[in-house]
Amino acid sequence: MTIKDSQDERERLRQEAWDWFLLVISGEATKTDLADVERWRAQSSLHAEAFVEASKRWRAIGSAGANVIRQCGRPPSAQGLGRPALIGRRALLGGALAVSAASIAVLVQRPPLGLWPSLSEFAADYRTETGQRQQIALADNVSIDMNTQTSLNIRKVADRQVDRVELIAGEAAITTRSRRVEVVAANGGMWADNAQFNVRHDRAEVCVTCLAGRVHVDRQGLSAMIGQGEQTTYGAHGLGQTTAVDPAVVTGWREGSLLFRDQPLARVIEEVNRYRPGKIVLMNEALGRRRVTAQFKLDQLDIVITQLRESLGAQVTALPGGIMLVS
Repeated sequence: MTIKDSQDERERLRQEAWDWFLLVISGEATKTDLADVERWRAQSSLHAEAFVEASKRWRAIGSAGANVIRQCGRPPSAQGLGRPALIGRRALLGGALAVSAASIAVLVQRPPLGLWPSLSEFAADYRTETGQRQQIALADNVSIDMNTQTSLNIRKVADRQVDRVELIAGEAAITTRSRRVEVVAANGGMWADNAQFNVRHDRAEVCVTCLAGRVHVDRQGLSAMIGQGEQTTYGAHGLGQTTAVDPAVVTGWREGSLLFRDQPLARVIEEVNRYRPGKIVLMNEALGRRRVTAQFKLDQLDIVITQLRESLGAQVTALPGGIMLVS
């Protein structure tokens, strides 16, 4: 085999490994797919190394996108390029190892599978990484606690003595005393001038929980006022009904813990994945429907894997990149 043939073979393995890796973390993989992945990895040491490299690339692409923005300003895709074509999961990023700066710029605008923050998240005034939290003091009487994977912008409306927060993605708890704070999230918003409230923006849905005082919520002509211990959501379904909730469950993250009460395991794993590097992939739908009541410390999330094995009898397979397959 010539040197060129050897290089071509390594590149082929890199691309195949990336395809397999995206399939595993997509949540679409079947047990047959996972068996195929394991057979592919076991073919040779080069196959195994390529899969490890794919997991490292997954973690690095987000940083690469951030570097593009820092070095080049707003990428071409943010300066008038049309919406990128919708292409298949395997075709997308098949040759990601050699992507150019312009290609990365497009990818950070619409990340496939949500594997890294979008362009608007990268460019935010404040952003937290996986597992990171941050507190912002806007004034003596206004503060914001940012949860994991959260991006937001802050603007002051000087002529009205108002702080305006744009929650791009993630979750934030806001406290204001005698000063109006407006929050914009997705296609709606809310405001309060003497309250504590929690806002979570997941994809196209926004959930608002009042912890103290009263919060006014508006969404495209519809409005609601919620009080302490009340919650509402808005999104494609419009503005939802006001419901009573336990604030301790909503804001446990501020005390460094996650609290679940009679929740499906699938929901628990989805939430844990927000705080934990890598990804727990649930392969068993019946197991995912099991109801769980539990409390986990954010700095001890590995205990989740232990409890899945010992309490629920789940089989857990570890893959590179912090991926855990649960069946």
